[in-house]
Amino acid sequence: MEAVLVERYRDLVRLAHLVLPASLGRHRRVLLAHSLVQRALPRTKSRTLTVPRPREEAHGRATAERGLMVEVLRSALAYERRPRCWSPRLAPPTAMKPRVPFVVGLRLFPRSGGADELDLARRLSTVSAASRAACLLRVVHGLSEEAVHDLLQAAGVADPAAAVRTADSLGAGQPGPTAALLSAQEFDACALQASPTDLLRRSRRVRVAWGAAAIALAAATTLAMTAAGDTASGPSTGAPAADAAFRPADLVRTPAQAWDDTSRVDFTAWPARGSRSHDDALLGRALATWAHPPAGTRVRLAPATAAAAPTTAPQLLYAGDVADRTVVLLYDGTRLARYSEARSSTQAAELSVARTDDADLTTAAAVSLASGNGGARYLLAPWISEASVRDLLRPNVLARPLRTAKDGVTQPVPPASAGHGCESRPVLQLRSSSRIVEKHSFLLADRGGLSPAHLTYVPLPGRGRPPGRPREATGPAALVAWGHLACALGSLGDAGVRSVNAWDFAEQHLPDSGGTAVWTCARADTWSGPGEVTVTLRTSRDTPTAPARTVARARSTAACSRFGQNVAATTGWRSPRGHWYVLAAGSRAVTRLSVSGDASATKEGRTLDAPASHSPRTRVLATLSTGEQLNALGSQ
Repeated sequence: MEAVLVERYRDLVRLAHLVLPASLGRHRRVLLAHSLVQRALPRTKSRTLTVPRPREEAHGRATAERGLMVEVLRSALAYERRPRCWSPRLAPPTAMKPRVPFVVGLRLFPRSGGADELDLARRLSTVSAASRAACLLRVVHGLSEEAVHDLLQAAGVADPAAAVRTADSLGAGQPGPTAALLSAQEFDACALQASPTDLLRRSRRVRVAWGAAAIALAAATTLAMTAAGDTASGPSTGAPAADAAFRPADLVRTPAQAWDDTSRVDFTAWPARGSRSHDDALLGRALATWAHPPAGTRVRLAPATAAAAPTTAPQLLYAGDVADRTVVLLYDGTRLARYSEARSSTQAAELSVARTDDADLTTAAAVSLASGNGGARYLLAPWISEASVRDLLRPNVLARPLRTAKDGVTQPVPPASAGHGCESRPVLQLRSSSRIVEKHSFLLADRGGLSPAHLTYVPLPGRGRPPGRPREATGPAALVAWGHLACALGSLGDAGVRSVNAWDFAEQHLPDSGGTAVWTCARADTWSGPGEVTVTLRTSRDTPTAPARTVARARSTAACSRFGQNVAATTGWRSPRGHWYVLAAGSRAVTRLSVSGDASATKEGRTLDAPASHSPRTRVLATLSTGEQLNALGSQ
């Protein structure tokens, strides 16, 4: 068994590292992964494990390897099952013993991967630890569904079948590209980078420790001298626990030019900006409010965002006066927190917290600092070289420049038109510095949260061309599509939307000289993972800014994403001559459409129109090139 542990050490550490929750932090997660594997051998020897027997070899080396896997899995999964109120102070005495390896003065973490690895890490963070384990075992280790099910069951997973199903949805069913990503350095806890801990903070803590020791010695001497004459006094009560909030001196401050010399272009590259970034009193109030919001504080949490205080010292992004409020913006690696207080009144402070895990070049490009009737002010990323405002309802009108102060705060951006009308839908149009990427402009739309949503576009499929990938929504075709979809943005609300992609998946010639129609699937992805889709239909007879007709909606679905690349939709339609038809269309892999219900028809191809009664109720079934069948969205 010792030989098996040495030989499979890297694979076991990779497994433990992937299963452990990301909330532990990169450094602690790496050390725990090595610790769990190194301690698996004595536990395996001292415990009678119920290890699943392989189908072809029931003893020997395979049994030892599976025994180690089960023990590593059991130990790593225990960290996800900890109660929310768990604290090291509540752990049993054995849990407080120093772990091996023990590292002082350095922080260790795996090397950063590329965009695909970061995207996979983001998706893995949205599923359970058991599902992450199942994905790795299926894809990298090449185990069958039955073997993975048995391993998870032996490790104490309550529903291993659900974990395997979720793993398949992450790409375990198509192991080629996923295996390459999971084998990359992003997920390898044995190929590490090292950086020093905060040297200034460390020296400060040493001085504080020496000072505390001197005070403790003086106090002990005083107590010893007075103890003999104080025999009548009763037992003393313990002092209250110290406040767990971090101090302003603990805040992480990134150098101003770090974004120009890093492969990780996200919030970690933002420097501390603002005229009050050294106001310790203000920063202390912001940190204390995030840790323990005082009574009366208006706290706003974005969907699927934890309310817990940060476990490590957050990074300071901004502190300054914005309009009639003072704002502090903090980042703890997965969440943004915006603390604001009124400058000239005694109104209660406000705290807004939102998820921003795995933000990138575009989704970490702007943060809302303040909003009101006069518009919203944004803090732009240091890599933004040009900012402007564009009205989506006027695709042919050029964007107008947006004035930005030296500290990155913009002038107010007008809000969308209020009331029942839809007269304007302003969005940010930003350009990245050429030191990051050349000729890169993109759109961000305010959704009422801290981070505006990134708008993208996929054009109609071309003949002989592979399926398109989302691109920036700044070209003429994209602006036309978003001109028809802009008014639907308001229906999304502040649901923690990270990005919205408009996919023109089919074009159809309409009967009775109705012109042509374009079918669009707009998918809104949230920071927590689930998304919702809205399928719309616009015709060539519509005005350039006429809202597209909503055909269907679906929530918590993979449709119209990279994991749901096949889609079909249907609706009833009245022609210019007053005749009713059933319309249906599908994406590029659809080869046949069949209608049943108030109308009956079958047609080879990707589009269909069939005469029908007034407001027909139909069901449309699409057949794919693989022979699979797909229910069309909008079927009744």
